[in-house]
Amino acid sequence: MKATKILLVEDDELDIISVERSLKKIESEYTLYTAYNGIEALRILRDESIGLVPDVILLDINMPRMNGIEFLKVIREDEKLKKLKVFIMTTSSEGRDRSEAEELGISGYIIKPLNYTENTKRPDSMDAFVQFHLRKILLDESM
Repeated sequence: MKATKILLVEDDELDIISVERSLKKIESEYTLYTAYNGIEALRILRDESIGLVPDVILLDINMPRMNGIEFLKVIREDEKLKKLKVFIMTTSSEGRDRSEAEELGISGYIIKPLNYTENTKRPDSMDAFVQFHLRKILLDESM
């Protein structure tokens, strides 16, 4: 079984750490690439010396420089990238974000947990959340 290639496009260092920690707990081979915004992700995807064709992209919506929706629009217009599986992983529950992402052909829309009383992320729930969704995604990819 080949290692799943994952591109994580996320600007929040704590979320990146949570995804990395959760991936380590899943008994599946993977290689994780990280970009902090859409521009950096495009540079990685288009760099022929890297040669990355990810099995799945985990994409945040709210990022600086190029957000997730802008990134999606660009890859869906690119012949080499338009069929990539993209899962939105965001704290945004805006209906407009979700419908626009769905129109751009995403594979899933995952809302990250927050502690709404303090408006901060809860590491314990984030870890369980990421493990649950990543396990489903990775098992689906390896079939």
